[in-house]
Amino acid sequence: MVHAFLWGLLATSSLILGGIIFALVLVGIIGIALIVEFSGKPSVANNSVLVLKITGDLPDYSAEDPTAKLFGLGQPQSFTNLLTQIRKAKADARLGAVLLDVQFPAIGWGKAEELRNAIIDLKTSGKPVYAFMEVGSNKEYYIATACDKIFLPPSGDLYVNGFAANVMFYRGALDKIGVEPEFIQIGKYKNAPDQYMRKDMSEGHREVLNSILDDLSGRYTTAIAESRKKSPEDVKALIDNAPFNASKAKEVGLIDDALYRDQVYEEIKTKLGYKSDDKLRVVNGSEYREVSSESLGLNKGEEIAVIYASGGIVSGKSNSGGFGGSEVSGSDTVSRAIDDAVADDAIKAIVLRVDSPGGSALASDIMWHSIEKAKAKKKPVVVSMSDYAASGGYYISCNADKIVAQESTLTGSIGVFMGKMSTKGLYEWTGISNEYILRGKNAGIFRESEKWTPEERAKMEEQTKTIYYDSFVPKVAKGRNKSVEEIDSIAQGHVWTGLQGKKNGLVDEIGGMEKAIEIAKQLAGLPAEKEVKRVVFPEAKPFLETFFESASASVKSEQQKAMVEALPKDVQKTLRYAWTFEQMSQGNAMLMLPYELEIK
Repeated sequence: MVHAFLWGLLATSSLILGGIIFALVLVGIIGIALIVEFSGKPSVANNSVLVLKITGDLPDYSAEDPTAKLFGLGQPQSFTNLLTQIRKAKADARLGAVLLDVQFPAIGWGKAEELRNAIIDLKTSGKPVYAFMEVGSNKEYYIATACDKIFLPPSGDLYVNGFAANVMFYRGALDKIGVEPEFIQIGKYKNAPDQYMRKDMSEGHREVLNSILDDLSGRYTTAIAESRKKSPEDVKALIDNAPFNASKAKEVGLIDDALYRDQVYEEIKTKLGYKSDDKLRVVNGSEYREVSSESLGLNKGEEIAVIYASGGIVSGKSNSGGFGGSEVSGSDTVSRAIDDAVADDAIKAIVLRVDSPGGSALASDIMWHSIEKAKAKKKPVVVSMSDYAASGGYYISCNADKIVAQESTLTGSIGVFMGKMSTKGLYEWTGISNEYILRGKNAGIFRESEKWTPEERAKMEEQTKTIYYDSFVPKVAKGRNKSVEEIDSIAQGHVWTGLQGKKNGLVDEIGGMEKAIEIAKQLAGLPAEKEVKRVVFPEAKPFLETFFESASASVKSEQQKAMVEALPKDVQKTLRYAWTFEQMSQGNAMLMLPYELEIK
């Protein structure tokens, strides 16, 4: 007994001592973090060159945490952060030039357009802006044409071959495994189920895709023509003759020179008046991120809330690991953020940044309701549309005081679908059998192995029509100050570009986040020439708090994300479709883009 008591006392003492040591180490780390935070800011020498890499995944927003960085955790690059670096570069007199290293950024055409406009605005500061690409495809070249000069290495290539939209259909595969799709869709152009119901494009599907491609390719050609001082006809001819190697691209005037990276640096040195033996003073983007916006006179003054609704729309919390490895925008998170911004008297207006193809009708409606409450409290709400703000993404935008979109944003898609997959043939093929025992006339409405009965289908059609005719269309009509008939005529699931949306009244202004901030200031009665402080809601939790709250959950989420990202792209798409079916199996009607549209 005595020995057991002594061993227990010793174990308890060891735990206490270990806890004290851990706490002291933690305090030391935090102390070092604070010292580094306040004393480790990079110095930027006069006449330096900022080199910004534009590459990889660029989600609309990723929270940064200085403490996490000290623990060796990389800080994610985001599109918002990239635009912030460009805003700072415009205001920073110490920078003599900016070099953009453009290497296949994973962004859509809306973000590409917003980035291009930010580069054009940066040039108004008088700083030369150069682009370097090892290989340039349509999107990379489109971004680069905003710069003063474009360079490829001598061994580089330029693939400006024109636009192609690819749509895959799975009906043939489903037939082979005995799975029968069953869907209800409202709207001539609400073609999401066509991927499973058909083996080819419907007339409406083809009409919308051609309309989008015509709009994008027309403006793409015009942008290149203006930038490279050519006629649109000449640019079309060049596109038809692409791809080009670097020397040929230079010969036809699509780039300025074929130079290696070190030779580009020499070109910049000459432009900035360096001596031949001087070393170019380069500031990398990762270093420049440590220069605060406030030190350059930016991001200060009256406060405007910025709230991000990125990814598929779901009930519950937002996160970056669901929806087949992609971001999801949760109604709880976004609604709470809007409510908190409304309750904060320091916040003068709200900018809701939407980058979503849609999702749950229920979750979309909850977010819509929060915006209604904000307007009732006289807090201006402006929506800034990113790559996508379609279907459910448009639902949560439609009642804002103003809607701002890029010309290439995909929006609209005001429609709804609901359905399920009947797996009876698959079960029979694999030798599986099942039986249902039901209580209630429609208790089997979500049976996986059975098609809807006529009565069940009638009930689902009634549910779907109610969402479209009694909720979605009337709410858009009210938000856009139009009649239900007017909205229905441009709805029907039709996807529009931002420019087309402005012409038909779904969008108020063309522009990006800066335009949305400008309008928010105006609606809040703030001076146009004054800077404002952009406050992100909800505030990101500090790294240590997140770590101790849910370390295992974070690891699991990262593992899941890594597993998904390791899969082929088409398999990743399949996981997102599986997520859609899971949502519908729970009774959720879906407000989503009628297809996963990728234009290259």
